Amino acid sequence: MRLIGWRTQVLPPPTASYVLIGAPHTSNWDFVIVLLLMAAEKLPIRIMGKDSLFRGPIGVFMRSLGAIPVNRNEKTNLVDQVAAKFAEYDELVIGISPEGTRNKTTRWRTGFYYIALKAGVPIVMAYLDYENKVCGLGPSITPTGDIQADFMIIRDFYTGIKGKYPDNQGEVEFVQSPASTED
Repeated sequence: MRLIGWRTQVLPPPTASYVLIGAPHTSNWDFVIVLLLMAAEKLPIRIMGKDSLFRGPIGVFMRSLGAIPVNRNEKTNLVDQVAAKFAEYDELVIGISPEGTRNKTTRWRTGFYYIALKAGVPIVMAYLDYENKVCGLGPSITPTGDIQADFMIIRDFYTGIKGKYPDNQGEVEFVQSPASTED
């Protein structure tokens, strides 16, 4: 990390199992920085990524990292499936980009929140601050079920953190769908 001018700051997570959210996500370079962070800090993160990343030679690489493919084009009850994985392992860290894209969004996807809530694990806030060349793990929160109050804590943490392309960063907002809580 030092060779490329970055430093890490890691607040140790409270447990060995948690949902890790990473933001802001504005560039393909984010993945490279996250891999370096994982190696430097020996973090056993299993990243969720769009299923198109699991085709061909890059798919072999993604699977070697323990990454989990996600089909974003169909409803698959992913929240329940991922939450159930936590019961299968003594230690499990699932990394998710709540923005769901490198492009600017008007809201964050809420699946990470409901995965943590259903699995009974905390949410750890990871970040990539390109302005200060710092990446790491910040504080954790245990979801209370009051998503509005919990999102205020998350929003406060990410305020001021700049991605590689700050114009692609959206506000930390969520939209609660009345039909589904598995966004």
